[in-house]
Amino acid sequence: MLLCSIDTLFILKDLFDIIMRYLFIPFLLLVLILWSSCRNDFESEPSTGNLQFSTDTLFLDTVFTNIGSSTYSFKVYNHTNDDFTIPSIALERGKNSNYRLNVDGIPGQSFENIQVLAKDSIFVFVETTTNITDQTADIEFLYTDRVLFDPSGNQQDVDLVTLIKDASFLFPSRDAMTGKPETLLLGLDDENNEIRIEGFFLKDEQLNFTNEKPYVIYGYAAVPSGKTLTIDAGVRVHFHANSGIIVANGGTLAINGELSTDPELLENEVIFEGDRLEPGFSDLPGQWGTIWLTAGSTGHTINHTTIKNATVGILMDSNDGGTDPTLTIKNSQIYNSSNVGLLARTGTILGENLVINNAGQVSLNCSLGGSYNFDHCTFTNYSSIGSGFRELPTVLIDNNLKVNETDVVVADLIEANFSNCIIYGNQELELLFSKIEGTAFNYNFKNCLIRFNDTGDQFNGNSLYDFTNTDLFENVILNEEPEFKTPFKNILNISENSAANGKASTPTMGTDILGVPRNATAPDIGAYESAVFEEGN
Repeated sequence: MLLCSIDTLFILKDLFDIIMRYLFIPFLLLVLILWSSCRNDFESEPSTGNLQFSTDTLFLDTVFTNIGSSTYSFKVYNHTNDDFTIPSIALERGKNSNYRLNVDGIPGQSFENIQVLAKDSIFVFVETTTNITDQTADIEFLYTDRVLFDPSGNQQDVDLVTLIKDASFLFPSRDAMTGKPETLLLGLDDENNEIRIEGFFLKDEQLNFTNEKPYVIYGYAAVPSGKTLTIDAGVRVHFHANSGIIVANGGTLAINGELSTDPELLENEVIFEGDRLEPGFSDLPGQWGTIWLTAGSTGHTINHTTIKNATVGILMDSNDGGTDPTLTIKNSQIYNSSNVGLLARTGTILGENLVINNAGQVSLNCSLGGSYNFDHCTFTNYSSIGSGFRELPTVLIDNNLKVNETDVVVADLIEANFSNCIIYGNQELELLFSKIEGTAFNYNFKNCLIRFNDTGDQFNGNSLYDFTNTDLFENVILNEEPEFKTPFKNILNISENSAANGKASTPTMGTDILGVPRNATAPDIGAYESAVFEEGN
């Protein structure tokens, strides 16, 4: 080890100071000379109308009034061999514009002396938030502006276009003192603490959704006890994140969609989805919460409705105790649920011409017993949500619910009848049962096409899956192709080559989900009658 005295350290320090005094200034000058020789920022000339753009018109897609758009961008190119400076970049509407810019990382609405190096480019990012009442009384309108480049000299421009839609907005009130939003009491936890969710009760004048404007809901809109929320044909309901509909004990939901006159159009169908209208959100799961039919709610009817991109499409807690189904759902579709398409706990459901596809966990979960009757339904799961691998099947039927590590609640499965249904997906086992002994567990599958390919023989000898038992499985087709059109895109029509073609029981329902008459002598299994697919489709 090298040891130095205090005197030696002071001598070394003085020597270092002398060296730095005489060398630092020449070193700094050398750096400045080298840097200035490598940069010619200060010598670039103004642009002369020689800018090129990645687009001449930037479309920001459709947004609702007062809801911010996604961020869009275009590029500005300098294809010349020389650096140049754009004297100014500005929105034509100036400070009155509802567009916002970010030029090469700098936010604002106007910019000066923006340099673009030779053979290089810069990004211009654009967003907008527009209040439709400031512009027009129309339900929707095009909002436009222009990004002007060098408007005082060699002007060039890029057009900005956004379709703005008006809507009826429903949201919780906020406390005037604290600013906290209104909440709904859901119950008490194990320690008697209140469980609350951001939401509000609909007023009497809000209990009929008409098709005059779309509806945008923030938080959970609750249907009060003894009241009915009626949703007319053609209504569009859009939910913000963590939002949905809750029907209270004694409340009712009546969705009255109708078959559109043109099968290619959806003008009379009711649609529930998120509030982001850009194409990138059209099939994105988990954008909003759920339609929650709480215990004691009653007499729900859903017809010609599409529910898409929720966390759980429909969540049904228990039933109303009556002899009629608590939920009757017909001619409807549930797509792209991040967790479960239809989750019913001790539910009583009648479903006809129902299609459920693409859920992160289970498409249909008949849980904790109940009573279920499904006819001409298509239950599938081709989901790639999350990791793309599901541990659970398309259809899960159980009579038990694990509450915690030690407690399990059980209930009778009074009936689960599936007639003329397709249960399929991209995994080998798409139907599973979970039964607790000592309780009723009644189910029957008749004229159904099911994917249950037990390649590992894990259910060999299990009486729940005895497909030769005609008391449980009658005229069931196993592991044959349904020949869906494009299942990953939620197009579940079947071709004439489908194993489901002509295999349904008779007599049968009058029409399929599209209003196509069912073949009287040889109807098809599932929600759709078969069709000839055009080549390439």
